[in-house]
Order: sequence, then structure tokens, then C-alpha cells
Amino acid sequence: MGGVTPSADLSYRAPITHMGAMIDPIAEQGAGALVLFSGGQDSTVCLAWALERYARVETVGFDYGQRHAVELEARAAVRARIAAEFPQWAPRLGEDHVLEMRGFGEVAQSALTADRAIEMTAKGLPSTFVPGRNLVFFVYAAALADRRGLRSLVGGMCETDFSGYPDCRRETLDAMQAALNLGMAQDFAIETPLMWLTKAETWSLAKGLGGEELVRLIVEDSHTCYLGERDVLHPWGRGCGSCPACELRIRGWDGWVAQDRPVLRP
Repeated sequence: MGGVTPSADLSYRAPITHMGAMIDPIAEQGAGALVLFSGGQDSTVCLAWALERYARVETVGFDYGQRHAVELEARAAVRARIAAEFPQWAPRLGEDHVLEMRGFGEVAQSALTADRAIEMTAKGLPSTFVPGRNLVFFVYAAALADRRGLRSLVGGMCETDFSGYPDCRRETLDAMQAALNLGMAQDFAIETPLMWLTKAETWSLAKGLGGEELVRLIVEDSHTCYLGERDVLHPWGRGCGSCPACELRIRGWDGWVAQDRPVLRP
């Protein structure tokens, strides 16, 4: 079976400056991780990555008024299957939290929260871009992590194969990490294990983490489609097959399959 070379260091974590010292975010695994978990392909792989890495992992989702509740429903299905089918991870999978943010969704309207066409805007960004969404997600997640005693904030952001959202860029998240730590007197680490991976490599990482069982779970139960379609199960998963999110997922799947479904070890 062929191998795959990651686009960059898979375990990239920006070091944190605190009281003049450099701290490696992996050095204190006992603090645990909070995964920003939407129930999609990327956040499911990130959840598996965190479960492989940390002894205590909790998840957080956000109800920001997205048009399709199926995204929130997928979260529960994925978590349940991980607990049932991966006994090595089940004891590490802690509480799930869903935070209500509908007021934010009303302010930062997009094609994900309002009945609008999916198209490019005058700013050169897709109309699915929710301004400031990831920034707000991390503020809420950090406040929750502070209360729960969790130090690592794990997100599925990526700037290799992505839709051009500026709040998915690593430099944006580095700035966010610095602001959170200054503003909350904390040592949070924003970890983005998919940041430099292509979508094909994300499938490879899923297989490296949980074998074909995890790949099958992602195909059957995770949700990516912007239009909320789940009626048809395609080889790559459920969805309309034509929205930008489905197109990215299909392209990654096809690229991975064309390489004979290689494995990327975490």
C-alpha cells in the first residue's frame, strides 16, 4: 500500500510565550483537550487525533442559527459510534457541550444562516463565509475550557484545501491564541492538526488514526454538505455533491482513492 507525504508537519503547534518562557503545548497532556466539533469530516478526524493524544477529551458544538439542524444531529451520531466502536478511545471521551449562539448568527449572516445563494461576493469570499465565526467560536471555547480545566483547543481549520475563509489561516489563529492567553491569563494552545494537509491527506490521516473503521464512520455519519442533504450515501459520504463543501470532500476522496487509499500516521 502506498504511503503519503504530508504537506507539512502534521503536529504543528505554535509555541506559547508565558511569563518569559516557551511552553510546548504537548508537555502537559494531563490538562486535556477541548475539540471544536461540528460533526463534519474535519472535526471528526480532529476528535480522533485528540483522543489518540490526550487522556481527557471533551467536545463543544455551536448552535449559531445554521440553516440545517442536521449538522448538530450528526455530532451525536459520530460521538456515539466512536464510543461504541473504538474501545481504546471510549474512556477518554468526556462530556459534550452545545453552546447557543443564535444572536451571533443573526448579526453575521451568510448563506449558512440565511436563505441566500452560494456564490462569490464582492469581497472575493464565498457567501458561505460567516464573518468572525471561528474567532467567536474560540472565545466561547476558551471560556468553557477555562472552567473545565482544559488547555488544548483543537480545531479542524485548514488553509491547504479550503474555501478561502480568512479565519481559517494559521496566522489568524496564532493571533487569536495570543489574545486569549493575554486576556484570560492562560496558557491555551490552539492546535490545528489539519492545517497543512490536503483533503486527500485528511482521509489518509483518518485511516492512520482509526483504520478503515474510522473512514467508514466518517463516510456514513459525518456531515459536510452546505445544503443539508443526507438522503443518498455516496462512496465519499452523504451530501448534494455540488455545493463547495461537497466538492472539496469529493476531490479529496477521489485523490486519496487514486493513490490506493494510503495511510498517514499521526
